[in-house]
Amino acid sequence: MKLLSDSAVLAGYLIAAVLFILALKGLSSPRKARRANRLGATGAVVAIGVYVLGHDIRNGIWIALAVVVGAVIAVPAARRVQMTQMPQLVAAFNGVGGGAAALVAVVEFTHGPDVWAGAVIAFTVFIGGLSLTGSFITFGKLQGIITSRAVVFPGLGVLLGVLTLGAVATAVAMVITGSLLYAAALLGIGLIVGVLFVLPIGGADVPIVISLLNAFTGLAVAGSGVVLSNVLLLIAGTLVGASGTILTMSMATAMGRRVTGIVFGAFRSTGTIGADAGAVDRPVRTVTPEDVAILLEYSSRIVIVPGYGLAVAQAHHAAAELAELLTGRGADVVFGIHPVAGRMPGHMNVLLAEANVPYESLLEMDVVNGQFKSTDLVLVIGANDVVNPAAKSSPGSPIYGMPILNVAEAKQVVFLKRSLNPGFAGIENELFYDPKVSIALGDAKATLTQLLTALKANV
Repeated sequence: MKLLSDSAVLAGYLIAAVLFILALKGLSSPRKARRANRLGATGAVVAIGVYVLGHDIRNGIWIALAVVVGAVIAVPAARRVQMTQMPQLVAAFNGVGGGAAALVAVVEFTHGPDVWAGAVIAFTVFIGGLSLTGSFITFGKLQGIITSRAVVFPGLGVLLGVLTLGAVATAVAMVITGSLLYAAALLGIGLIVGVLFVLPIGGADVPIVISLLNAFTGLAVAGSGVVLSNVLLLIAGTLVGASGTILTMSMATAMGRRVTGIVFGAFRSTGTIGADAGAVDRPVRTVTPEDVAILLEYSSRIVIVPGYGLAVAQAHHAAAELAELLTGRGADVVFGIHPVAGRMPGHMNVLLAEANVPYESLLEMDVVNGQFKSTDLVLVIGANDVVNPAAKSSPGSPIYGMPILNVAEAKQVVFLKRSLNPGFAGIENELFYDPKVSIALGDAKATLTQLLTALKANV
């Protein structure tokens, strides 16, 4: 039974939309992120409640069941996921959103829409399907289920072009004939294109593709809003699409890349890009945690550069304790944060904020790069590609042109690494062999714990 008038429904949608906008605004700052999440969740509850109360729901039991099933799956997943796996979670949820938009569009197509609505449905079906499989391929790359490197094969670009033209032809036939068979075929093409679209993208570019696919999902949701004449879906989809596009452009800029180069750059290759670069056996200067403790004691200005390895080892609390200990002894200690150090913008900031590192101690790349020349020691914990000089010196490198933290300009550099294996981009770091660089091999958390013990013993 309908309990709200149409005007009340629109007012409720407006309230939900405002809450979504405030949530997006708040998520730009770690200080406001928790409150922003609550606002977004409240907006979703308001939206669902208004829809249910403002329409004559015939299958309410199914809607309630869907909400319960979704909550049972999503709540434990969100609570148990580690910060290191947050990009994977974003990719998975984004894929589900795109798939849902595509299915809604297919169902709506069975109601016999006009030409305009049919065209929007066709667009939504294709983009939603692409986002579904593309997002899960990025999930697999980040999770290590499939190779993180760019995978291409001869004729891939031609195949994608043919499939895209086929999608356009299928969409036209779908609109003209009204056949559900064409709608299913269009969805299938979208699913295949999603796989082929993401496979050629590898290394540090994968998080950028997650953001781009997020924008695609936003467009699919906005398309669903047009088809269903639902103002809130249109607003929410537009917000997601716009924010995803802005984030994609920001990440590409931070990486010194163009989005077109990231998406289409690998098509010129004829094989898997990025062979393992650990074949050459070259000597490096290794040290123990006790040696690092001595170096730190004689350093007055220290920059800690955290990377994905720190996050994987759950060593952020130990790193925060180290910074606090050194600061208490009179050293000037800051953290140098690369925009994609944690694979997504803000990821590392949130991780360190969780360990109670003061916000003012987290210096972004543009700020900290001007301070390395006056830095006594840089402690690189689990980072590789974001400090690799190949980004400046090797035109053929997959990361060439990516802005990096200029740690090589410091007086001394110490790496805490599990091994000398290549980073996520699959290339060797020449900085390891610099005479002023030392490497302490081992799990980051265990090494930091030993380092803290040695420093405390030297009081």
